[in-house]
Amino acid sequence: MLEQMGKQAKEAAFILVQLSTAQKNHALAVIAEQLETQADRILAENNKDIEAARQNGLSEALIDRLLLTSQRLQGIANDVRHVISLTDPVGKIIDGGTLDSGLKIERVRTPLGVIGVIYEARPNVTIDVASLCLKTGNAVLLRGGKETRHSNQILVEVVQNALQQAGLPKFAVQAISDPNRDLVMQLLKLDRYVDMIIPRGGAGLHELCKQHASIPVIVGGVGVCHTFVEQSADQNKAVLLIDNAKTQRPSTCNTLETLLVQASIAAQFLPKLVAHLAPKKVKYHAASGTALNVLKQAGADVTEVTENQLHAEWGSPDLNVVVVNDINEAIAHIRRYGTQHSECILTASQNLARQFVNQVDAAAVYVNASTRFTDGGQFGLGAEVAVSTQKLHARGPMGLEALTSYKWVCEGDYSIRA
Repeated sequence: MLEQMGKQAKEAAFILVQLSTAQKNHALAVIAEQLETQADRILAENNKDIEAARQNGLSEALIDRLLLTSQRLQGIANDVRHVISLTDPVGKIIDGGTLDSGLKIERVRTPLGVIGVIYEARPNVTIDVASLCLKTGNAVLLRGGKETRHSNQILVEVVQNALQQAGLPKFAVQAISDPNRDLVMQLLKLDRYVDMIIPRGGAGLHELCKQHASIPVIVGGVGVCHTFVEQSADQNKAVLLIDNAKTQRPSTCNTLETLLVQASIAAQFLPKLVAHLAPKKVKYHAASGTALNVLKQAGADVTEVTENQLHAEWGSPDLNVVVVNDINEAIAHIRRYGTQHSECILTASQNLARQFVNQVDAAAVYVNASTRFTDGGQFGLGAEVAVSTQKLHARGPMGLEALTSYKWVCEGDYSIRA
C-alpha cells in the first residue's frame, strides 16, 4: 500500500513542479471554498474524534488540540487564502552571474518533491501542510494520529475533491489512514519516493524518526520554553506577558513552561504573578528554596518540581518556577533544559539583552516579547508546516521557502571546460 502511495505522490510531484503560480493559487482557492461548503460534514466527523477522546480519558489539553469549531475551521480556510497571497518562491532566482569562462549560472528555487509529515492530535495540520506543499509544488504523504482519524479522513477527502475540481492530481495530497504503527516505520524507510520527513508531535515521535528514518528528518516542535525575569524588568508588564505566554493556549509548543526569576526580585514579583494568574487556575512546580517558599506564602497551588518536569512540556496550565541569582545562571539553566525552540528575557538593560541573545542557542530568542509569537502566521510566513529547532536547511517556523531546495541552472554557448 505505502509503495503505491509513494509512486502516486512522486507522479503528482512531477506534475506540480510544472504548474504556474496562478494554477496553484486557483487550487488553493477551491480548497478554502470547499472547507466552508463542507463545514457541517467536517465538524460532524471531528465530533466523533472528540467523543472517542473523552471516552478514552484524554486530557482537556489534548482534546483542545483535537477540537475543530466553526470559528477554527473558518480560520483554517482563511489561512489557506492567506497562502494564496504569499509570494511563490518556486522559480525564484536566488543569485547568479557570468563566470570568466562565459558560463552563465543561476541558483533557482525548486520544490523538494515529496514530503512525509507525521503528526499527532492536530487536525489543522492537515490543511496547513497541504496548502503550503501545494503552493511550493510539493506532494505530501500525511500520517496523523489515531485520535484524529475521522477528522483527517474527511479533510483529506475535501482537499482531494478540490484538487480534482481544479484539474490537479488528487494524489498530490494523500493520508495514511490505517493506525498500524508499522506503517510509520515503513514511511520512514520510503526514501525511493519521499524526500523529507517532518514530525510534528512530542519528543518520543521526534526521537523515533531520528533513529529509524533513511530520509532527512526536520527535528523540532518540542518546546520547553523559558522566560527570564531580570531585576530591571517592568514587573507589571511582565505579569501580563507571562499570562499570555502561559495561558493563551497552553497546549502549543511555543508556550512558556519554565519561569526563571532573579533572586533579588522574587519575593516581590512572584506574589504579584500568583494574584494575577489566580483566575486561570495555574498550578506551580517550584524549585525547593526561595521559589517554593515564596509561592507557598503567596497562597499558590504549588508542589516541588522534579528533574523530569524541567525537561518536559506540560501542555497544560502548569508552570515551573526557578529562582536564579543572575543572567549567567539563567542562561546556564536554559542550556541544560531548553530544547532550542523559543527563549525570552524581560529586562530594561540593553547590555543584558544583547548577552542573552548572543549566548542563548534557540530558533527564536525574544527580548520583552512573548514566546507565543513563534508561529509562521505571526512571522508573516503564512500557515507553517513545522517549527524546526535544528540548524541545517531550516530553523524556526517553516514557511514556503523552507519547503524548497534549489538547482544550479547553467547556460553556455557550447561551452567546454579548459
